[in-house]
Amino acid sequence: MSGGPRPGPRAAAAMALVPVKRRRTAAAAGPVLPEAAEPGRFPGVVLCLVERGLGARRRALLAGRARAAGFCLHGPGSAAVTHAVAEQCSADEALAWLARRRGSTPGDRTETSTGLALLDLSWLLESLDAGRPLDIEPRHRLPVSGVTPSKEPDPAVLPAYGCQRRTPLAHHNAMLTEALETLARDAAFSGDETRSLAFTRAASALKALPRRLGSLRDLAALPGVGKHCRRVIQEVLEDGSSAEVEAVRRSERYRTMQLFTGIFGVGTRTAASWYQEGLRTLADLRATGPRLSRQQQAGLQYWEDLATPVTLAEAEAIRELVQAEAQRILPDATVTLVGGFRRGKPMGHDVDLLLSHPEEGREQALLGPLVASLEQQGLLLYQQRQPNTFGQEPSSSSMDQFERCFAIARLALPGAGDPGAWRATRVDLVVAPRSQFAFALLGWTGSRHFERELRRFAGRQRGLALSSHGLYDPQREMFLPATTEEEIFQLLGLDYVAPTERNA
Repeated sequence: MSGGPRPGPRAAAAMALVPVKRRRTAAAAGPVLPEAAEPGRFPGVVLCLVERGLGARRRALLAGRARAAGFCLHGPGSAAVTHAVAEQCSADEALAWLARRRGSTPGDRTETSTGLALLDLSWLLESLDAGRPLDIEPRHRLPVSGVTPSKEPDPAVLPAYGCQRRTPLAHHNAMLTEALETLARDAAFSGDETRSLAFTRAASALKALPRRLGSLRDLAALPGVGKHCRRVIQEVLEDGSSAEVEAVRRSERYRTMQLFTGIFGVGTRTAASWYQEGLRTLADLRATGPRLSRQQQAGLQYWEDLATPVTLAEAEAIRELVQAEAQRILPDATVTLVGGFRRGKPMGHDVDLLLSHPEEGREQALLGPLVASLEQQGLLLYQQRQPNTFGQEPSSSSMDQFERCFAIARLALPGAGDPGAWRATRVDLVVAPRSQFAFALLGWTGSRHFERELRRFAGRQRGLALSSHGLYDPQREMFLPATTEEEIFQLLGLDYVAPTERNA
């Protein structure tokens, strides 16, 4: 029994993440910044991008974005430079780099004597987002060597993207975030993804705060908090609750949508259509019989079990069982517990397992025999497999295209008193080739909003396309290889964020 259809030559090339199109070596690093350039749209602002910390490729990408936005760029030898932008280095290190490029010593030119602003990359990125040079704030200036900035984030200077912030599982503003997330879900139930995302981004920023929000003054520069969110937050701070949020929670539509979308195989659109038809309860759904898909019938049949949270111990027991069977079928196969459990959650509603093998291509022979064996042992109550379609057909979906199996497993309950006691548990088995494993691990760890922000950052700030399959550079028309999550963050120019701090 195979693990799904074997991909053709095109798919195999994509899966190996080799360059789609070769280019001359000289072009790979991007254009060299000139020593002089045409005047930009902003008089008095002449940028120089310090390669130290940025690297040649990212420097070239940023230069292209800056020129397109109307900024004037000069090389380090130009006396006209007013703003030197660097990343991951101190003011002294940036000056030393500039001096070496000019053939002088670092002491020949200082920010004080020339008016040269030594700035962190955050200033340029925020300016590009704004479409103009922003006023320089203290947080934008490069630190002086030997001075270690405080690690505790200031509410007024939280980074704009959720993937730049550390968000622990337990935070200080649960009452506020629960209110905003209720409105986010309600907007999603209505099909308004833009409004849903606005509430989600505001909640994400609040989760990253190092302390409890005390007043609306602390929201002044908090990213992603608009007027509607401010109004809700003010209500909760002053009254302990929001009338709008409580009305949503009491509404029949919200409660019904919560119930229906909690069923395995039921999405927002399906739930909304059922509500429009007058369905309100599980009994109503059961009465529809054949109208339900096979997946939805299984979700409804085992609803009580599937609605009961899975503990970390139960998730680990399932992982160990699957790993033992996988390694019996394919020696050295690996099975990794991902999703919320990898982010530190003690409970969840399903178990996500990422399967792979150290030898590229061997993983293709794993899932089919594994699922068949688990079924023969009576451990699967339902299963639906999907083949790997990566590289075979274009897809605009945010979902990845790995080979996978959506399943409901039979989990034994040894402490229940009855030797035959069991419960149904949702399990997803996802197979990733070794060349894509780091990206799959990052994507399947979540949280969903952290991943959304990571991909938004990659596209807007780096000009790259990130997915659970790889990091694609459209300028060079190739995938950038990485074997660990740390390497992916490094390619994006981001500080590494541990899984337990990705609960955005």
